Amino acid sequence: MFSRLPPVTKGLLIANGLMFLLQMLFGDEPFSALALWPIGIDGGLFSQGFMPWQLLTYGFLHGNFVHLAFNMLTLAMFGSQVEYVWGQRRFLTFYLVCVAGAALCQLAVGWWTLSQGGEAYPTLGASGGIFGLLLAYGLMFPNQRVMLLFPPIPMKARTLVILYAAAELLLGLNNWQPGVAHFAHLGGMLFGWLLIRYWSGKPPFGRSRRNPRMRVVR
Repeated sequence: MFSRLPPVTKGLLIANGLMFLLQMLFGDEPFSALALWPIGIDGGLFSQGFMPWQLLTYGFLHGNFVHLAFNMLTLAMFGSQVEYVWGQRRFLTFYLVCVAGAALCQLAVGWWTLSQGGEAYPTLGASGGIFGLLLAYGLMFPNQRVMLLFPPIPMKARTLVILYAAAELLLGLNNWQPGVAHFAHLGGMLFGWLLIRYWSGKPPFGRSRRNPRMRVVR
């Protein structure tokens, strides 16, 4: 199965797997400068503070094996199909934009949390890019039947995307899963949707095409 995956999807799987292996071997501390830290904190021994490269590098770190396995399974299932349609360059551009867009949303959430007296904590994981790919798959193949893992219920891809987005919004607003960057997941979807609109020349990046009115000739 792995040998049949398209090259960028395969490369992302390898890169994430290698980084997780390095985390297991050397611990998280040597890679703390690659995690996404909130803006406005001073760098220290375990918190490096925000640096521009973190907008992308955080997406190649994961907190545990379950986190990694879920993201990489979703990448292989849905990302490969998106890459087959778009090609390597557009697929990689889309994925990285979603990762960076999710980071920007998380930075905004982190800034608000700090302003309310909350604690600073790093964000890691490829979930922003993964949720963006999930959105792209739902838009490309809205009626394709997919199967949830937990619980194993078949549904249309469009329905799956809507349910995931609604769940992330509900969990984020109610803070029912503290420590999970739900708004980063939604940010990946948002920036993915905006990029697709941009490529398509649709609002807010292009004028909507209206049907021309028939002119009466006298």
